Amino acid sequence: MISREPTIERIAIARRLLLEPFGLDESHLTRALGEIKSHRVDDADLYFQYTRSEVWSLEEGIVKTGSFSIDQGVGVRAVSGEKTAFAYSDDISEASLLDAARTVRSISSATQSGRVRVPTRKIAASRSLYAGLDPIATLDSAQKVALLGRIEKLAKAKDPRVVQVMAGLAGEYDVVLVARADGTWRPTYARWYA
Repeated sequence: MISREPTIERIAIARRLLLEPFGLDESHLTRALGEIKSHRVDDADLYFQYTRSEVWSLEEGIVKTGSFSIDQGVGVRAVSGEKTAFAYSDDISEASLLDAARTVRSISSATQSGRVRVPTRKIAASRSLYAGLDPIATLDSAQKVALLGRIEKLAKAKDPRVVQVMAGLAGEYDVVLVARADGTWRPTYARWYA
């Protein structure tokens, strides 16, 4: 049996990073999906993503580079028969979301009159493949530099012929939330450290 607790926790994180900072909630997502479904489309979804990454490199005992970036955005997809339309915005706002929704619905062959019912939100079953922590936040900058220094010392201690060590540390944290027209919400993370 799959526990829903990790899924509920992931939805809370996705809301905190992808919706709340931009003043969005479930009603805004329902409205955007309703805009798409008000035309004759077979399926639609909203794909929100937040990615934070950093890279550190050490050469000759000195940290030579360090970089940090945050990318975020929302993608909207509509399917009508064999046609699929996509729209994307790196501006997560109600206006951008509705604009993208209106753009993708144009693939429908005909408009539908009347109101469209968007189903009640369901949480998709999932399993937790990663611990619920942000790998970038697990160490502060000084600890990351110290880790690179330890790697250099270990490499040099392995063989006296090692005179120069190049080491790198990279981390990425992704949070994704997919809201489908059938009312299903699916949160996920992908993360790595190398």
